[in-house]
Parts: sequence; C-alpha cells; structure tokens
Amino acid sequence: MKKIYTLLFTLFLVSSYAQVTINYDNQTDDLSGQTYTMVAPNYQAFDVPFHINNETGLTKQWRVTRYQLNVPTGWSDFLCWGHGTDAFGGTCFSSAQMNTNPWTSSASQSLQFDVNDGEFAKLKATIDPDDWTSGTAHYRYYIVEGNSKIDSVDLVIQFTANVAQKEPISVSIVPNPAADYIQISMNGVDNASFKMVDALGSTMIKETINSNKKINTSDFKSGLYFIVFDIPGQKPITRKVIIKH
Repeated sequence: MKKIYTLLFTLFLVSSYAQVTINYDNQTDDLSGQTYTMVAPNYQAFDVPFHINNETGLTKQWRVTRYQLNVPTGWSDFLCWGHGTDAFGGTCFSSAQMNTNPWTSSASQSLQFDVNDGEFAKLKATIDPDDWTSGTAHYRYYIVEGNSKIDSVDLVIQFTANVAQKEPISVSIVPNPAADYIQISMNGVDNASFKMVDALGSTMIKETINSNKKINTSDFKSGLYFIVFDIPGQKPITRKVIIKH
C-alpha cells in the first residue's frame, strides 16, 4: 500500500509540474524534442521565431546552445534570445560571435533573466543561405539550465538556388566623384527600386530604375552618399558615391 501511495504522489508531482513546451511563433503545436522543417522563403536572411514556454511551476533562468549539425558551405546564422516581454527581442548574437560549434550563450549575470511560471522566452534564429548554394541545413537548439540540457528543437531549412536568377547583375555609377549629376546603369535585371541616403542615413531620393537613370546632384551637399538597390529575389546592392562641388 505504501508503494502505491508513493507512486500516486510521484504521478501527482509530475502532472502538477509539466516541463517546457516549444512553439513556432504563435502556433500551438508543441515542438519539444521535435523538428521544424521549412523552405527558405528567399535569398535574403530570414527569421525563424520560437517561444520557449515555462510550465515547470518554478522561476527559471535559461540559456541556449546552438549546434550546426549539417550546414552548406557559405551559409551563416545568428540568433536573438530574451524574455517574452522584451520589446527589443532580447540580446542578439552575430554570426561572428557564434563562431564555435556548438555555441552557448553567456552565463554572465548581465545576460540572464527570470522566466516565471506561465511566461516564455523568445528564441529568434536568423538564417542566411548562400545565394548560389542549394542544400539542406540542419540546426539544433538546446534550452540549457545550469549545465543541463533540458529540452531542444531542431530546425531544418531547405533551399534551392534558382539558376535563372544567377545572371550577373552589374551596377555602374559615373562620374564618381560627381558634381552636378550621376548616371546610373544596371545590367542583368529588368527593374529595381533604389534610394540614395547621406552619411547620416537620411533618404535624399527614392525612385525606380529599369536600366538607366540620370540623377541631378547639383543641390546636394558635398560629402559621402550611399545608393541602395532593392532587387526582387536578391540581396540589396549598395554603392558609395562622393559628391564634390
């Protein structure tokens, strides 16, 4: 009889203190110990957000460990990690900072935060496929408490480079330095939008271009400017221009 009571009490504790659930963004499916598979939406870096829900009945302090199980050459990744209420998404770690495999977020006090029972932490992975490298990437993210891995979720990204988009894109801006005007020429793309910003990030002009565009710069102040081209299905292209009167 004593063994039965002990078993019932143990089952009561387990049922009273469920552990951790992991959801993709705001979806309800529990991905704890599971794999989330998706197709890369484009050539640019994209975010994959997860919610790590605390259902332990206790306040927790978690860290995150990232494993690159299989990543095509040229791909890069980074992540942000913070409390669910953090308006800034938590602390973000660049690919340069995450230069080990596996990589674990710091245990320093300045980076730790309390996740109370019923709250969640945010894990936002950012994946940047190489433009011309098709393949499948496999990442694993462990939730770490102290030195113990208490849960995990796998992320599998499938990416197919479109051969039709491998046509080289060239941009020519003359004269440079310029005084009264610049002539922009683009090859390898039918249309694109672009903006010209000054060194402080203020937008001077924003237009579209098919192949050629002449811009009057006579009223621009002398200094350094940047022209950013937004091309459908491609990463933005940035060029420097010097205006000198």
